[in-house]
Amino acid sequence: QVQLVESGGGSVQAGGSLRLSCEASGTIFRIYVMGWYRQAAGKQRELVATLTSGRDTNYADSVKGRFTISRDNGKNTVFLQMNSLKPEDTAVYYCYADLVAIPGRRDQWGQGTQVTVAS
Repeated sequence: QVQLVESGGGSVQAGGSLRLSCEASGTIFRIYVMGWYRQAAGKQRELVATLTSGRDTNYADSVKGRFTISRDNGKNTVFLQMNSLKPEDTAVYYCYADLVAIPGRRDQWGQGTQVTVAS
């Protein structure tokens, strides 16, 4: 069974930093994309950052210059370093992967981790 397990969420003051981690486990044949989405209360889920197996990155405009996504391919793990956090970054952050596992290619999601930024 394939799982994405997140860690590293929590509460921080505005201007602070947090680092999220997500490890994909199970029988995985290939991962094309790993990344992070977030959903604030009362809002739709939105893209934060993604990273392809070819090292191409994509960031939401709201986090460019503050967040950095990285990946350890050998461990099927993706990280999100979040600096200069703002109250508007408060949300549940979900790990995402576009991967190939039995029975085929699919989108996989983590359970989410809460990030709260106090002003």
